Amino acid sequence: MSRQNIGVIGLAVMGKNLALNIADHGYTVSVFNRSGKRTQELLAECTTNNIEGYFSLEEFVQSLERPRKIILMVKAGSPVNDIIKQLKPCLTPGDIIIDGGNSYFADTINRSRKLEAEGFHYFGVGISGGEEGARRGPAIMPGGDVGAYESIGQILTDISAKAEGEPCCRYIGGDGAGHFVKMVHNGIEYADMQLICEAYSILKGVMHMSPSDLHEVFKEWNQGELNSYLIGITSDIFAKKDTDSDHYLVDMILDAAGQKGTGKWTGQVALELGIPIPTITGAVFERYLSSDKATRMEAGKLYGDCAKTKQRGADFVEPVRKALYASKICAYAQGFSLMLEASRQYGWKLNLSGIAKIFRGGCIIRAQFLNKIADAYSDDSELKNLLMDNYFKTVIENYTQAWRDVVATAVTSGISVPGFSSALAYFDSYRTETLPMNLLQAQRDYFGAHTYQRIDKEGTYHTQW
Repeated sequence: MSRQNIGVIGLAVMGKNLALNIADHGYTVSVFNRSGKRTQELLAECTTNNIEGYFSLEEFVQSLERPRKIILMVKAGSPVNDIIKQLKPCLTPGDIIIDGGNSYFADTINRSRKLEAEGFHYFGVGISGGEEGARRGPAIMPGGDVGAYESIGQILTDISAKAEGEPCCRYIGGDGAGHFVKMVHNGIEYADMQLICEAYSILKGVMHMSPSDLHEVFKEWNQGELNSYLIGITSDIFAKKDTDSDHYLVDMILDAAGQKGTGKWTGQVALELGIPIPTITGAVFERYLSSDKATRMEAGKLYGDCAKTKQRGADFVEPVRKALYASKICAYAQGFSLMLEASRQYGWKLNLSGIAKIFRGGCIIRAQFLNKIADAYSDDSELKNLLMDNYFKTVIENYTQAWRDVVATAVTSGISVPGFSSALAYFDSYRTETLPMNLLQAQRDYFGAHTYQRIDKEGTYHTQW
């Protein structure tokens, strides 16, 4: 009896498309789903002989060659624990479980340690690119035992997206490293999307641009240094007409944003590790704020128009583009600084240049300027912050005045720009040699005897204020 190369458990959209992707690359795949209906649907849809469906977990496991390689595409949290518990009696030492969902990295660390102690290998694999990425080639971030990676690395590399001829997959590091990097990817994604929305809000609010106008602006921006998947789809969105009315569809969508939690996790971990990521966390908070539509409508009636819009002409488009790019640089700088600190504290030895290259294809934040990030960390693997790199330093210096002008215009016009303004404040704090925290330390010492240090001599001091 010939056995299948790899198995996939969980046949919702992502799992189904990943199984099809693997089969397309010449590998034989066993599939299983808790509900047999989805297994039947996939088999009916499938046009390849490389996929075999099973309706019992035992038969599914027995169909796989050893060491068994099983990808879990199930909801994060207790569903992962449940399927692992069901799987273990069917496995033998050396088998490999691959969690391809959005599990929290700390859970992955714990599962990895427990399963390794029992003789199994456990990989937390970040997979980014949504439905289309899973089917045609996602960005893949595998974390786990480096020795066991040899058994799965070729498959993951083959099915990943390719950017400039390079696979958007490489070994990330031990235990939870893969899921950590995917979490930060999603945090950066939150910020990136928020910044684009603010550029839209400014162009609409101070220049009264129509969706048709905005389509052309974003289409042009996508030809230059802002070239990215998100800018490209934004241009497409502005061109779409509503089938039920004569309006553009974007104008008919309720302004209440959803989320799945990875942005929140990124903010929580940043607080634990002591790394400032204000643009990323601000983007998460803005989604929370947007969801309270009813209260915002009440507040709008209460306060009315308490700002006077500053009208700007067509020459304002370029400053907004510059402000968006500068803010984007700061958001990515925050995310990569978080990964750098996590690498140190968890002993992962993350290759930040390699991670930037993974992000170039398949994933949601894929963008042209990730090549510049890859170059920056290739030149200096311990680069403290992207703002310290010569390329990004030059861009920020050239764009700062336009950035300030855009933020000032938005603020005086009453247009909310938490992303643009937090990114600018982050930059200004980072470049400021002397912050007003001397006063803050004095306050802490005054009310709590927390002590302070002096600039003119060594030691720790306390004053009876």
